[in-house]
Amino acid sequence: MADKAMDVYLNDHLAGAMFGSNLAEQIRDRNEGTALGHVMRSLADEIKADQQTLSELMDRMGTAKNPVKQASTWIAEKATRAKFRGHLSGEAEVGTFMALETLALGVEGKASLWRTLRAVSGEYPELASVDLTGLIHRAEAQRSTLEDERLAAGTRALAITV
Repeated sequence: MADKAMDVYLNDHLAGAMFGSNLAEQIRDRNEGTALGHVMRSLADEIKADQQTLSELMDRMGTAKNPVKQASTWIAEKATRAKFRGHLSGEAEVGTFMALETLALGVEGKASLWRTLRAVSGEYPELASVDLTGLIHRAEAQRSTLEDERLAAGTRALAITV
């Protein structure tokens, strides 16, 4: 039962990691040449590396990747593009704000994943080779950076103009 629970847990987080990685790349690409684009360049690379780390861990643990979750995630990410570009609100700043907020929540979820895996690492020998503390610190730094960008974007998007 524990292995099945771990398989489901890791697949759920892999789906989230795929979504987050694609979203980070979207934000980076839409903001090329700006301060946000510069921040997102390194952040998108880190988020992609974290996704790869999780995928490799799943391989070591013998966890099959769920193709339904992967396909659903791909579809969901494509479906959010109009919202995050501001097409639904009519405001590009609102779209950027919502994209950053979504990504920040995803990074918080990733930090929770690493913390949980560290808590159960004694039960799974495959986790011994993973620097979970380092991954937690990196997720916390990513979250802090995203929070700064999210607040700035929210201030621009939600400011009342007269």
